[in-house]
This record gives sequence, C-alpha cells and structure tokens, in this order.
Amino acid sequence: MRPLEFGWYLPTHGDTTAYGLMDAQIPGSPELCDRVVQAAEAAGFEYLLIPVGSVCWEAWITGAFMAARSSSIKPLIAARPGYINPVLLAKMISTFDQMSGGRICINLIAGQNESEVEGEGVRYPKEERYALMEEEVSILKALWTTRGPLNFEGKFHKLSGAHIRPRPHQQPFPKFYLGGGSRQAWELSAKHSDVHLFWGDLPEKIASNIAEIREMARAHGRENDVGFGMRLQVICRENEADAWEAADQLVRHATERQKQEIQTLYNKSEANLRVQQLAREHGDLLLPHLWTGITKVRPGAGIAVVGNPVQCAETLQQFIDAGCHSFCLSGYLHDEEAERFGRLIRPILAENNRGRWAA
Repeated sequence: MRPLEFGWYLPTHGDTTAYGLMDAQIPGSPELCDRVVQAAEAAGFEYLLIPVGSVCWEAWITGAFMAARSSSIKPLIAARPGYINPVLLAKMISTFDQMSGGRICINLIAGQNESEVEGEGVRYPKEERYALMEEEVSILKALWTTRGPLNFEGKFHKLSGAHIRPRPHQQPFPKFYLGGGSRQAWELSAKHSDVHLFWGDLPEKIASNIAEIREMARAHGRENDVGFGMRLQVICRENEADAWEAADQLVRHATERQKQEIQTLYNKSEANLRVQQLAREHGDLLLPHLWTGITKVRPGAGIAVVGNPVQCAETLQQFIDAGCHSFCLSGYLHDEEAERFGRLIRPILAENNRGRWAA
C-alpha cells in the first residue's frame, strides 16, 4: 500500500468565512500566503496546491516565492496545455526542482471555464486541449529522460534537436497529479499521472472509479504506477455543532448571482457536473458528515467533510479504505483550518493507519 500523503491549498485569490459577505472577505496578499504556507507546513502537509484562473495570482511566480520562504512543503503547480511552450516549461520545472531541492510537483489542468480559457487566448476546444496536454506531457518526460537532443513530431508540436539543462532533481522527474471527471481526463491519468484526484463523491463510487482507471492504465503497463486521491474541503471544530454553524455561515450570505454563475460558467466540466448532480440527487448530505453545500457557491472542490475530529477522520477513512492515499484539502480560513487539521484530525488518522504515513 502507498504511504498516505496530505496536501493543502493556497488561496492566492483571497480567503473568506462567508461567501457574499463583504466584511468576511480577506484579499489575496503576500501576508496571507505566508500565513497559510506556514500553517500548512507546521501541520505536516506534504504538498501545496496553487490555483490558476483569472482571479488567482500567477501560480509559477507564487510557487517559487513560497518554496523559497518555506522548508519542506512542495508546491503543486499547473501545467496547462497551450499556455507555455513545452521545452521552456520543461526547463522551468527542472530548474525549479533543482533550486528547491526537489520540491515541485505538477498539476495537469485542461481548464474548467471555457470563457476564461478563451479570454486568456487559448483557442483549442476542451477535447483538443486534452490531446494537446497529452502531447506536451510526453514532450516533458522525453526531454527529462532522453540522452542527447530530442526530435519530436506530433499534431501540435515539432521539435528538432531540443535539449535542456538542468535535468530534474527528482528522478526520473517530478510527480504528476490530475483531477478530472471526463473520460479524456481518466485516459490521460492512466497514461501519465502519479496521482488521479477525484472530487467529492460516495466512497463506493470512488472505489469503482479507481478500478476502472487502473484497468485503463493496464494498457500502458501502469496499473501499479497510478495512485488515487481526493480533493475535498474540511470544516472541523472540536464541537460538531460549531462545525455545522461554520459550514452554514460559509454559504448563508451567497447571492443568487453567485449561485447561478456556478451553474452556467462551468457546465463543460464533467467533474463540476458530477458534484452538481450529487447535490441534486442527495441534497445537502452524501454521508452524515460529507456536505455538498459549498457546491452552491464555489466551482471545483465544493464537497466538504464537516464535524468534530473523530467524525472528520472517520469520513476521510472511508476514502482511504476505498483505495485513496492522497488527500488535497482546503478549508476556511485556510491558515486556521490547516492548523486544526494538524492538531485534531491528523493524529487520529495516523493512529488508525500506522505504517502508512509518508516519511
């Protein structure tokens, strides 16, 4: 069995305790980033998801600064198809890896919001973005492992005698993560990912999805190479009633416009459609402590583990038992919730999963 690992989220776009309530908003800033990274590292998180999108600060610059201002946590930064020439991207990643002593991992993102992708000048439709991403990941891996110059001819890129320095610090190269619910996302993970991250769902559905992706990976001889994880929110308090009050406060003030944007701007994302479907079919609760409420106001990872420490740990344990080893978590406020996870939930999980903790 793989060691368990836990990642946290860096809200470069700002933080809040109540969507839609201006007084509860905390703008993005270097000080906010410092607080969150320090709290996440102190809580023992292994990696740090740095988001991308028009409202987010630029992820590569942020990740480089935060790696320099911390000591152990690994930034997880997006490689998005069509944004950076793959030869330059390979050199950026390997340079980052060397400069940080092996503290970089790569997040493969095709893009959730079509209008945002188009607004940033990327004109490939989503189906082609996955094909482009597969080609670019193949180039990255080839540049990092091929001895001598690389020649490559694909649908999107043609390279003649490409080579880079330095080679990555991590051998043969840094880990790749991918979160996505479409068949194309699963195919890409089966071929290239070290970790496929699911968004919140029922544990039995996650177990079924794991089996299917692992079977897809078999075609590439990777059925034992691809691992699995969950991208979830956490709202933990020492008292269960306080946790549910914090959860309610988070969405209580959201405007109808905010809720409608979630329904319309992300309707090409299979993963977003799945969490919306779950909310419609199951209401607020998928499990007694697995809450769909944030899906009303936030795209992406909107399903939250809510409760006291034991209840939160028991809910996460169901996904461990389903076959997940990696958990990319977030919560509000992000520095405070990271501290609570490290102090309240992590010791319970460590006790219940002896011998499986990442070194």
